[in-house]
Amino acid sequence: MSDILRVAVVGHTNTGKTSLLRTLARDAGFGDVSDEAGTTRHVEGLRLMADGRPAVELYDTPGMEDAIALLERIDELAPPAGRLDGPERIARFLAAPEAGGRFEQEAKVLRQLLASDAGLYVADARDPVLPKHKDELALLAACARPLLPVLNFVASPEARTADWRAALARLGLHAVVNFDTVAPALDGERLLFETLATLMHAHRPALDRLIAAREREADERREAARREVADMLIGLAARHDRVEDESDAALQSAVARLRDAVRAREQACVDALLRLYRFRPGDARADALPLTNGRWEDDLFNPETLRQMGVHLGTGMAAGAAAGVGIDLMTGGLTLGAAAALGAIAGGLWQTFGHYGERIAAKLRGHRELTVDDAILRLVALRQRQLLAALEGRGHAATAPIELKDADVARAADADPVAQRWRKGPLPYALEKARAHPEWARGENDERRDEAIAELAAELA
Repeated sequence: MSDILRVAVVGHTNTGKTSLLRTLARDAGFGDVSDEAGTTRHVEGLRLMADGRPAVELYDTPGMEDAIALLERIDELAPPAGRLDGPERIARFLAAPEAGGRFEQEAKVLRQLLASDAGLYVADARDPVLPKHKDELALLAACARPLLPVLNFVASPEARTADWRAALARLGLHAVVNFDTVAPALDGERLLFETLATLMHAHRPALDRLIAAREREADERREAARREVADMLIGLAARHDRVEDESDAALQSAVARLRDAVRAREQACVDALLRLYRFRPGDARADALPLTNGRWEDDLFNPETLRQMGVHLGTGMAAGAAAGVGIDLMTGGLTLGAAAALGAIAGGLWQTFGHYGERIAAKLRGHRELTVDDAILRLVALRQRQLLAALEGRGHAATAPIELKDADVARAADADPVAQRWRKGPLPYALEKARAHPEWARGENDERRDEAIAELAAELA
């Protein structure tokens, strides 16, 4: 016996067999998916790997289109005397001319099931249970392979899940799995493989390895996704765009450039998340970010900046003087004493301050700094959290794009305590730290920046 479990995915035309393989393989490009009947016309296969080793081979098969007529024909092919068991009856049909003619598609299905260890019978739970379905199951049962029915599209309000389960039980099929290929339950894949393992006990070790490996992959994917979002937010919070021209026109132009940069960075994050979850570009769409006048002038002397300046200067008089300057600026502009202190700092202590000295000198010259508004950081964070939740519950057979509408984001936040904190609570301290580090906006490797990203990623969980 091979260590690899070979499974034929079978069923009526247009029930979602290819969709099931797409979702299990996490490959939106596998096979052809269409509302038209009979899209799959030949057998295609793929392997699911566990820790670098193949565990399961899945074979997509054409849809069965005329099981009623085929069952009648197989009965006609039976010898006048003697009895044939199921596999012998199927083999007799496969040797007949009809297997390459009228019933060619059904013959491909039956050959693949005979060559496999088990079958997954995919049924569209929205369909009524009809005689053709019962005849399909009779044909498949004749192959003498374990058969696990998989009810697709169970998330639809039109699903007849109870009817299907009752009908399958009457046929002796009591192990049945719900698996919606468009919106699978978070534990749907695990339940499918665990149920398959109960039917294929000899392959349980391989299936257990597969379950464990895919759960590790899912955890790693979630962590990578949160870090991707955190990296974006840190970069946005760290932005400081200097406006050297004091005119209103220059300020508005700078605001527009910053707004476009934020939109582009958010879209880059969306694209990265789609790649991470192996979806296609364009599978998510977001509302345009609302207009904002931006922020300016108040970020140079936020508490984290002052703390960093104190760290660079050391304790004592110099750090205290810097803090005093900050207070003067925030409470009504430059006093004569503060201006003198600034001049001394920007001149004599330039090297000690690093980029702070340059920013202070720019402040003295009347330049403004634009940063991303807190409200925009909150909105972008909430949208990305909603996107992550949608990607976790999206099957690779889904064709409609995820719509990130801000009204939906707000409604979702009402029922989510973590989202409520993002919406109304203080911004995470990691973002306050980022405000004090304009160099973090460039995305360069920095141990403190990496620590801030890790801290923020935990806040997104």
